[in-house]
Amino acid sequence: MPRLNRFQVLQHVKPLIIKCLKNESKNIFSFSDLTDILQKNREAWTLPKKTSSKEFIDFLVARKILNEVKIELPNSTLIKYCYGEPSIYDIALSINKNSYLSHYTAVFLHGLTENIPKTIYTNTEQSRKFFGPKLDLSQENIDKAFARPMRETNQVARSGNYNIYLLNGKNVDRIGVEEIEVNGAKYPVTGIERTLIDITVRPNYSGGVEEVLGAYIAAKGKFSVNRMVSILKKMDYIYPYHQAIGFYLERAGYGEKVLKLLEKIEIKNNFYLTYQIKNKDYSERWKLFFPKGL
Repeated sequence: MPRLNRFQVLQHVKPLIIKCLKNESKNIFSFSDLTDILQKNREAWTLPKKTSSKEFIDFLVARKILNEVKIELPNSTLIKYCYGEPSIYDIALSINKNSYLSHYTAVFLHGLTENIPKTIYTNTEQSRKFFGPKLDLSQENIDKAFARPMRETNQVARSGNYNIYLLNGKNVDRIGVEEIEVNGAKYPVTGIERTLIDITVRPNYSGGVEEVLGAYIAAKGKFSVNRMVSILKKMDYIYPYHQAIGFYLERAGYGEKVLKLLEKIEIKNNFYLTYQIKNKDYSERWKLFFPKGL
């Protein structure tokens, strides 16, 4: 009997390869991931040493064991290989290691909006930095910062019909991030408390202040304000976002007991609900400018 060539050997051990891919903890692989799988199993699968990573991957794609997915990045194209039918969340989270779903995506996954967004938000925390003592924030600096447009990332990927925002937030040790199940799969997502904080800080990543207020209304009875305040304090923002959170809670109809949790934090300067407000109204209680009519 003639000796099998490396392509025939691959066909012969195809069931073992499929079993291996099924047992992996993820269903989207990079070229590097598949190279590691090949190296770890080459001997057990009796594959010739000449079998390259490219040949291995080409075989899997040709036999439709894996599907090739292209992700368009701002300056390059990323190729991923999918086993089964990955969701857009699988694809988005595969772009950056240790990322999690956040902002409007988290709002949607927690059922806090009736909209079905075509934009996915992921967050990858920066490496830990030491900034020294917190500077005293002047009213002049607050006014200048919020007179400008909100700073938005230019790191936006594209996959299918979806835009994927690749946010790079401050390091907060993934506080408030939890796993939730979506259609039988588990994903790292900011919990409701952390999500409400994030969309207060960056309302443009959640459809604007009207959508943020809608999320606060929809979240009523589903989260702990005490826990939210605790997370906010640990995130240690320079700006007094507790004033904006208090305003949203009040407008959403939360009780006085809840509102006083936010009032316990010092309210010193005037603050803004969002950036570049053209027609302003003002809340005396929260010392907060907000869009007229909200």
